[in-house]
Amino acid sequence: MIKSLCLALFFSIFYCVFVFAQTHTLIDSKATQETRALYRNLHKLAEKHVLFGHQHATEYGHGWQGEENRSDVKSVTGSHPAVIGVDFSSLANSNIPDSIRQRSKRSLLKTVIDTYNRDGVTTIAWHFSNPASGGGFYWRDSVSKPAVRLLIPGGSHHETYKSILKMIGDFTHEAKGKKGELVPMIFRPYHEFDGDWFWWGKAHSTKEEFISLWRFTISYLRDSLGVHNFIYAFSPDNKFDNEAQFLDRYPGDEWVDMVGMDNYGDFGRDGKYNLTAGIKKLKIVSDYAKKAGKLAAFTETGLESIPNPTWWTETLLKALKTEGLKLSYVLVWRNDIRSATHFYAPFPGHSSVPDFMKFYNDPFTLFETDLKKLYK
Repeated sequence: MIKSLCLALFFSIFYCVFVFAQTHTLIDSKATQETRALYRNLHKLAEKHVLFGHQHATEYGHGWQGEENRSDVKSVTGSHPAVIGVDFSSLANSNIPDSIRQRSKRSLLKTVIDTYNRDGVTTIAWHFSNPASGGGFYWRDSVSKPAVRLLIPGGSHHETYKSILKMIGDFTHEAKGKKGELVPMIFRPYHEFDGDWFWWGKAHSTKEEFISLWRFTISYLRDSLGVHNFIYAFSPDNKFDNEAQFLDRYPGDEWVDMVGMDNYGDFGRDGKYNLTAGIKKLKIVSDYAKKAGKLAAFTETGLESIPNPTWWTETLLKALKTEGLKLSYVLVWRNDIRSATHFYAPFPGHSSVPDFMKFYNDPFTLFETDLKKLYK
């Protein structure tokens, strides 16, 4: 009888592990051991927690830049954010001198490797300067070219695009931990594509062109350049009200590891709040992730200058704790070096610090010092 019960328990556990593995699988079958571990552990942590992230947190902050092991969040709480946001804007850019690009690469490598060695998580956005025209990463009327169609196979700038992706591939191969292992990263290209402010936005390409660009990007990095330490994140802005709209330019489950949303508008931008709508959209993201076996994240949000001193608990935490949501992380935007008003995380002396400490001390939120063996 005891033997039968033990066997039943064994097979029950085996089945659960098998089902989890089948429904939580990276789109890269050759992903490194550490990347697979991160993916699994983010799934597990999302059951009861959310990781807090901040863009450019350790590179610079409110009134400072380039100081070792510093972040505004750490200055307030004693811990760095669990998730550090960085950007490929100066690395994967054919429009800047190579000397600047190499300097950016060295700095970015240090940030990513240091974060990994502290057991933190790196997520990478890409404010991609238009490789076919001027205008930078924003769409500039009469200046910018609709480059999506030019970058995909058959386009006039396809070979240029491949050389730019090689810059990313080379970077990923050089990002190594203390034992020579490749550092896992969450790569989030072409974000907020449902808006029109970027040259890859909805008004400047067809659905088919955008999906072709996404699929080629992932395929070329993974299959041609041998990048096996990326988790790929798909994140529109907040211009959807149902799952069909959210998935309007979705390239397919075989091309995405994580689904997310950028949303400032429903969370207090310009003094306008629509928390009900914001929560509804987060639920669309989370529900689809659960259905498709993907990670979900609140990939960008925040309240510039944080004029609402209880925004952290009364707005953000309230939304994140909505029953049924399973989000791996939430990331707020950067703190500018010089601007007196462009910041999204508190610094010592800011009026929202007491409320942020409540947010920090809530068992639901995780910061870097809370993370243990994330890559095991």
